[in-house]
Amino acid sequence: MSVSDVSVRKQTVSIVTAGFGQNFVLTTVSTFLLLYLVQYADISVAGIAVVTGIITVAKIVDAVLDPVMGSIIDMTRTRWGKLRPYILFSALPVAALSGLLFTVPDIDEPGELLYFGVAYLLWGLAYTVCDVPFWGLIGSAFVDPDARTRVIGSVRAFGAIALGLSTLGMPWIAKALSFGGGGETTAQGWSLAVFITSALGMGLFLLAFFNARERQTTAVSMRLTFRQLFSTLAKNTPLLMVLLGSILGFGRFIVQAGGAVFVVIAYGDEGTFTLVGASIIAGLVISSFATPALLRRWSGRSLLIVSSLVAMGLYLGLYFAGFENLIVVLVFIFLTGLTLGIFLVVQATMIADSVDDVEKRLGVRNDGISFATLTFVSKIMNAVALLVFGVFIVAAGYQNGVDVTPAMQQTVFSSITLVPAISCLLSIVPFLFYRLGGSKPVS
Repeated sequence: MSVSDVSVRKQTVSIVTAGFGQNFVLTTVSTFLLLYLVQYADISVAGIAVVTGIITVAKIVDAVLDPVMGSIIDMTRTRWGKLRPYILFSALPVAALSGLLFTVPDIDEPGELLYFGVAYLLWGLAYTVCDVPFWGLIGSAFVDPDARTRVIGSVRAFGAIALGLSTLGMPWIAKALSFGGGGETTAQGWSLAVFITSALGMGLFLLAFFNARERQTTAVSMRLTFRQLFSTLAKNTPLLMVLLGSILGFGRFIVQAGGAVFVVIAYGDEGTFTLVGASIIAGLVISSFATPALLRRWSGRSLLIVSSLVAMGLYLGLYFAGFENLIVVLVFIFLTGLTLGIFLVVQATMIADSVDDVEKRLGVRNDGISFATLTFVSKIMNAVALLVFGVFIVAAGYQNGVDVTPAMQQTVFSSITLVPAISCLLSIVPFLFYRLGGSKPVS
């Protein structure tokens, strides 16, 4: 094995491991935060409406700042490069703020909401500083498109495994750390669990700083300006089509945003979410590993269109099948997980290809701002998904301790089936116009 091969393997292992740690932290926050606030911080229905608004506004503001962060990265010049310094200095704030989100003080509700709003805004900003350069580093470190696609597939796959471990393990860890809870999970148990696992996860994330190296190009010496970067971004039509198609496909994330709350409403036991989570994760892992092979036979555009149509059919099938039979639900969730894994790998690959394409056409390589759009759309998708799910929760009138009715269950069930089906159909339209280098759309 050559020195070059060893270096590539070391970078691959380090980046995949870093992504695993980062995804564990992200999954814990995105999957269990709403559950923690409803079940353990005892936020009321009116309070949850405020929380939903806070999260949505914070994500949108944070998403809008992503391109700014990307531009700052592209203009950064240090002996470590332009991407790696941000990975180094963001790990600790993300770990600390993640724990603080699950440590809402036991005070009056307006005070709780104020605390949560400030903590969530700071967490979002800190996470942006770590996430944008991480994805940019993948695009920069791996020159060969096939190798880059395999790394993206592995990052997505191990991210899904992190999702699984967090989804399955965090409730048990929180319960084990609920000292004095009489065998029941407590708010303090969740706080300790998130602080400890976030510290470990972001520790692994630092491997991306220590073992990955950025690509050296002729553009490194250029002093780029905000105007140049945003002008180049505006001319990157393939990238813009990916962004629009992704945002319209926000419904793919609703199960993750509200699944933990839905299973409490539908089945009366939050532990059931471990089964739902395991199903979607299994699909994510399988398709994330398989998608690089599929991309050798299909174009990214074709794969996204076909998988989106299949996803739409699956969500509609789940709606008509109903949620009474848990086994049927788990099968459908597994199949939608397959389509979600394909989407996540192809989305990142198409963005990386558009960065290479615009560099060839315009002579500017803007990893930072281009991959900032990946985190931008992910946040917008999550924000809209959470907002829509929150609207359904408020419309259903659910809060901790309320008597659950069949109408309430059906209302919330519609949010994780019909909404994703419509969303997947709409997301197809922009991908029909995806083309590189001004050529005809890839068929």
